Amino acid sequence: MIKSLRRIATATFAASALTLAAPTLGNAEPRTFTDVIGREVTADLPAKRVVLGFYFEDYMAIGGEKAYDHVVGLSREAWVGKVPANWAMHLAHRPSLAEIPDVGEIDAQTFSVEKVLALQPDLVVLAEWQYKALGLDAERIVNAGIPLAVVDYNAQTVERHVASTHVLGAVTGEEVRADEIANFYEGALKDVADRIAKSGQPKPKVYAEFGNKGPSEPSFTYGKNMWGAMATAAGGDNIAAPFVEWWGVINPEQVLAAKPDAIFISGRENNANPTALAMGQGVDTKEAHEKLKAFEGRPGWSELPAVRDGRLYGVYQGASRTLSDFAMVQFIAKQLYPAAFADVDPVANYLAYYAKYLPVTPQGTFAITLQN
Repeated sequence: MIKSLRRIATATFAASALTLAAPTLGNAEPRTFTDVIGREVTADLPAKRVVLGFYFEDYMAIGGEKAYDHVVGLSREAWVGKVPANWAMHLAHRPSLAEIPDVGEIDAQTFSVEKVLALQPDLVVLAEWQYKALGLDAERIVNAGIPLAVVDYNAQTVERHVASTHVLGAVTGEEVRADEIANFYEGALKDVADRIAKSGQPKPKVYAEFGNKGPSEPSFTYGKNMWGAMATAAGGDNIAAPFVEWWGVINPEQVLAAKPDAIFISGRENNANPTALAMGQGVDTKEAHEKLKAFEGRPGWSELPAVRDGRLYGVYQGASRTLSDFAMVQFIAKQLYPAAFADVDPVANYLAYYAKYLPVTPQGTFAITLQN
């Protein structure tokens, strides 16, 4: 088992970029801080009326469940639509989530600046991808006198994860808790890097794909972010990196030519395609195994080292772009460097993170090999 959460949380880390001393919890004061894309933001903190666009569990993990007492608007479809079983789990624990007004979802082009303004928030928190997609509409919010802070866990880098955690700690008035979680995350990823360095092994070639289209049609793979960045952090040589900057589909022939040593297919709970890989909250492990094994039948895959050697794996899409993704990095690293991670139980660590920082207990299938 990896070092305990308590031991890792004691790792040292630099102070956050907040420019004023922290106010007493509960007493909002004007503060200026720098968000993750370098914007200076001035807002009354801790924020009392927040519109939250994404990273719903991270906001709760850092601010505590009580932080949602001050959330006055949600981009609900970004939670319900992307990870519905996760939403249902939280809703069962905290039914009042359903009462928080919905401001629409950017991907679905239903996001409403008017709804945001009508809620009179004292702060709007958006993911970087949401901020970029909104364009001039984001400026409309700022020009209306409402501070807007940008955070980013999609990049899947320690730097962005830590910076985002400190921002959310300031927003919720939970800087001490944010420091602990940021130190824990940095420590967990450092532990992975240290183990890999000591292994002395060459980097295995890795291919990662979102399995939402099933075996019959290639779906997104990843370059610099999400599963691409996680595979790199886990000591893999990402074969998609030369062809995809962020995310996109690559020619199946390129996968065959690259001959990956290990393949990771990510899955989720809500799949329109019945052959898609099912992973996550409430998913039966037997079903996940059956769906994953079907990917072995793709044209030419039987000759790939990854398939030939039984190194095809399933991972939970919902455990990316979040602080809990450290466990998925551990899982990938354990498959690539089994001897170096013999004492690490990534799924147990994933559940331990929830037990320590969130009020719900996931039950389902989050990372699998075809042998377990």
